Amino acid sequence: MVKRLLIALLLLMILPFISRQELVRQPQTAEASVQERVLQQIPPMYATTSASPKSKNPTSAGKTVFLTFDDGPSALTGKVLDILKKNNIRATFFVLGEQVKRYPELLQRIHEEGHAIGNHSYDHHYTELYSGFPAFWNQIKRTEEEVYAVTGVRPQLVRAPGGTAGHFDDTYFRLMKLGGYVVTDWNVDSGDSKRRGVPAAEIVKGAKAPANSDRVVLLLHDGSGHEESVKALPEIIAHYKKQGYRFDVLSPDEEPVQFKVNEKAKKLKRAAPSESWVQSHVAGNGALFANGKPLRLEVGPMETTLNPGEYLYKDGHYLVPVRAVAERLGGNAAWDPKTQTAKVTLSADSDTVLNIQVRTGRLTVTKAGKNVSSVTTSVSMINDAVWIPLRDLFANAGYARAEASENREERRVKVS
Repeated sequence: MVKRLLIALLLLMILPFISRQELVRQPQTAEASVQERVLQQIPPMYATTSASPKSKNPTSAGKTVFLTFDDGPSALTGKVLDILKKNNIRATFFVLGEQVKRYPELLQRIHEEGHAIGNHSYDHHYTELYSGFPAFWNQIKRTEEEVYAVTGVRPQLVRAPGGTAGHFDDTYFRLMKLGGYVVTDWNVDSGDSKRRGVPAAEIVKGAKAPANSDRVVLLLHDGSGHEESVKALPEIIAHYKKQGYRFDVLSPDEEPVQFKVNEKAKKLKRAAPSESWVQSHVAGNGALFANGKPLRLEVGPMETTLNPGEYLYKDGHYLVPVRAVAERLGGNAAWDPKTQTAKVTLSADSDTVLNIQVRTGRLTVTKAGKNVSSVTTSVSMINDAVWIPLRDLFANAGYARAEASENREERRVKVS
């Protein structure tokens, strides 16, 4: 017994020392080094699946009401924001891409005043959206880019026009989740979109309907024609305050309210997209919402940022979407569908054009309209965008040197 006790004490003394020795032997990443050396140490950023939402966000515990507004922004949205600001309340706005394009200043105000922004498709046209998943996906991505251009944030929350009931089948739900999105419906309908001109009193009555839950996700609209919804809003807020509810915004970290797939949706019998389409459009999209470091590109006097998911790391190289990089640096990119070629310039005043042929992987450089070089590069098509290694992009554009570094906050590539 004494012998066993002595052995145990000896192990307790030795183990901490072994652990410290192992930590000491871990290689340390240099703060700045030649590009290839740093790239070999950076873990892959490309995620093919997205994390499932958490079952519950502690900040939303207790009786909570989530005011949600669909179909904006519109000329009415400013009035809604004024009411919310007066009551010190935040809400969630599911916006249409075409309306964002029309009222970018209102979207910016929504963002600046701390409200959540969700994606509600581009134009709300049911016939196209529910003809098949690729059409729905294209509208979501189109709106996402409009929102990102204004706020710098990509909305992860999605609300299907008309709700998912009767529209979403298992394919829609599965692929939206695979793409990293959180689809949310509602459990209380104010009824303000049942017909045109629903009076405020009727909207208030609908908004007070019991949800059989401490979490009330209330459907309202701030699109054109919903003046009565604006009139009803103060009384709706007063009602929930009186009932002891707190107000909050929806979060992708919470389990969403979702309708189940019903018989109407099952009977639509829409063909699922091909596996190759899923891989090229959906599979890597979840990386856009992953936690990670941004990649800062310092190109001469210009600087731009690619957020996690907007760049990838594969086979020892950064991969980047050529159009996004070119346009953010002041250049441009044009797509020739006949030849499947992207024509890219990295600055507005440059006569150097990179012709990237997707089918063959050939990158041909022209200056003043004359071919000067041609190389083979690795070309990927992701979300209908052309991606190539960052090093190939800049080296063929005439930049002789690229250095990479990494710290706790960011990754950076300096090109000269």
